[in-house]
Amino acid sequence: MKKAELVFVPLPGIGHFVSCVELAKLLVECDERLSITVLMMKLPFDPKVSSYTNSLVETPNLHIRYLELMKEEPSSQLSSFLSILFRFIDNHKSCVREVLAEISNSVSSHLGGIVIDMFCTSLIDVANEFGVPSYIFCPGGAATLGVLFQLQSLRDDLNEDVSHYENSDVELALPTYINPVPAKLLSSALFEKDGSGDMFLDQAKRYRKTKGIIINTFLELESHAIHALSNDKTIPPVYAVGPVLNLKGSNSQNQETEMIMKWLDLQPECSVVFLCFGSGGSFDGDQVEEIAYALERSGYRFLWSLRRPSPKENFEFPSEYENLDEVLPKGFLQRTAAVGKVIGWAPQAAVLSHPAVGGFVSHCGWNSILESVWYGVPVATWSLYAEQQQNAFLMVKDLAVAVEIKIDFKRDFVLGVSSEILSADVIERGIKHLMDPENEIREKVKEMKEKSRLAPNEGGSSFSSLRRFLEDVLDNIP
Repeated sequence: MKKAELVFVPLPGIGHFVSCVELAKLLVECDERLSITVLMMKLPFDPKVSSYTNSLVETPNLHIRYLELMKEEPSSQLSSFLSILFRFIDNHKSCVREVLAEISNSVSSHLGGIVIDMFCTSLIDVANEFGVPSYIFCPGGAATLGVLFQLQSLRDDLNEDVSHYENSDVELALPTYINPVPAKLLSSALFEKDGSGDMFLDQAKRYRKTKGIIINTFLELESHAIHALSNDKTIPPVYAVGPVLNLKGSNSQNQETEMIMKWLDLQPECSVVFLCFGSGGSFDGDQVEEIAYALERSGYRFLWSLRRPSPKENFEFPSEYENLDEVLPKGFLQRTAAVGKVIGWAPQAAVLSHPAVGGFVSHCGWNSILESVWYGVPVATWSLYAEQQQNAFLMVKDLAVAVEIKIDFKRDFVLGVSSEILSADVIERGIKHLMDPENEIREKVKEMKEKSRLAPNEGGSSFSSLRRFLEDVLDNIP
């Protein structure tokens, strides 16, 4: 009997890539009739992707194969990161076409569809050439996906110039949020002046033409947003299949992980505040000093993942400091040696799983939110870029499962320019609120943790959603 085959095309950014691969693993575990081909594009300025894809090839899966597409250097002539990214993806069409042709001509499998990252909609054209249904994979949440649909509808259906919302104090009634959302929380990427903002909304327009949208969330966390999307008849079926997480981490960091975990083993339960701002998160020296003063004055034990900002003229991710004394206040490491540890790279999931960790100061990337919920660790929000401000608003205002350090703080992902410098007083106040054992959000986060563990299990909301998606794929097979 022929197998059903899906082709996955993740975005070559570590957060998107990992969750897409974990989804593929879930699917093949769920149904032995399914096989998946994952197509791997590689951006030269994100070395973590290369390390991760190498580990995939070294640990083969009987039902998943990984194909590296031709190395396509992104053009440096375009004016924004988004423009470069969209052009980079578009230039891989011919490679994707070759893979689909090979599978279509196979005698051992039927091509059931192509699952593409939410940034890769230009590849829908290739799927259409083969008469193959396209599905969108959204590694973020349902609420922020709804923002894209709403702005795209305002632009295309009501002829509204949405650019006037940039940094505006207007509050927007958005269907996927319970409370009105300040427009200044919208991602600055939506308003890029070179046209890539429009290209961003064009992506959402194409989502409406696909056969379904898979979202890395779960019904119990985002019930309001999921129902809002499902009730909109212009939006394809929505499959909330999360939390889809890689909880094992990377094998390439074993030595560092062991050192960090040994230190945590020595700390009392729920006594450590963990600060980590994602693969793209970093701060300039003045802000680093304010964080240091806040930690020292708060009196709490801490584990701080501190990264060096990338050069402002290059598209690079933050790197490690060779000498932490060059950026931290004089004597800080010595004064806090008994209660704190400053590190570079952090094994985030492993840290959050440790019983010593009692709070998480986070940039509110969606994977970080899902991991904090999974392990029941309360979050203090300090969003930086992309959709993180909207995630923070959801957690603090709509769901009341996080405390706020700052929701509307913004740091340009490429240029590294921050909207302001948060004072040590503001940061210290947020940390104390987060770590307060009497804080009522602790019980709410604990309840959400239990729901997140049930959702992927048989009979759970995400398990049922995953099965519905599989049934739809199998229906595509003649």
